[in-house]
Amino acid sequence: MTTQTTTQTVTRADVCVAAVSDAFKDSGEVLAHAVGIVPAIGVRLAKATHTPELALSDGEAFMMAEAPPLLKTAAAGGTPEAWVPFRSIFDIVASGRRHSMMGASQIDRHGNQNISSIGDWRQPKRQLIGVRGAPGNTVNHRVDYWVAKHSARIFVGSVDVASGVGNDRAVGTAGRFHDLGIIVTNLAVFGYDESGLIKVSSIHPGVTPEELQEATGFEIDTSDAPLTREPTSEELRIIEAEDPKGLRFKEVP
Repeated sequence: MTTQTTTQTVTRADVCVAAVSDAFKDSGEVLAHAVGIVPAIGVRLAKATHTPELALSDGEAFMMAEAPPLLKTAAAGGTPEAWVPFRSIFDIVASGRRHSMMGASQIDRHGNQNISSIGDWRQPKRQLIGVRGAPGNTVNHRVDYWVAKHSARIFVGSVDVASGVGNDRAVGTAGRFHDLGIIVTNLAVFGYDESGLIKVSSIHPGVTPEELQEATGFEIDTSDAPLTREPTSEELRIIEAEDPKGLRFKEVP
């Protein structure tokens, strides 16, 4: 899906990048953790525009004043500001000085996320990557999710394994710093209502409410949902500069 402005063409991928960037607005001086091509471009856009104090790593051990090219480390360019070995990441997570946008193989209406396995956990149909850092992330700092291919197989009534802690499970000490933000997909942006249930925040240009509901495995209210904003001309220029090879179109055609 593309739309034409007076001088530039805006693609669905560009809309998604802008939505990711907006998710990091006012995050402050925290480590930005972005899983996926679109999120990686989105945090770069955020740092280049509204939140310059965001800390970006090169994916290994260097904090960067200017992010290196996509999928490259500090060796490919950029200005290292600090050395942060992997063992230090756990201290940053525990301190809450991190903002993560993770992926998800399943998400339910409460925001529980699964990246571990599909099917009965005792004998799963598909083994995935395991819970990894999802439990620690979701109980310690702000977590958003990115879903490149929105479908009813991902947005499900109940996750098979709760890797990331949802709003219904954030009780006791698990809820002290629990902070689920938004979910950006290739179709829409979601938030959470006062009871902790997923709600539609906006629908991307070119997506119909019927299409969005059909791709979601539980009932959602699409009435009065606004359109997701399109990036400005300046944001488009930055997006193109950060992704000159168009890698974002491989994730969101």
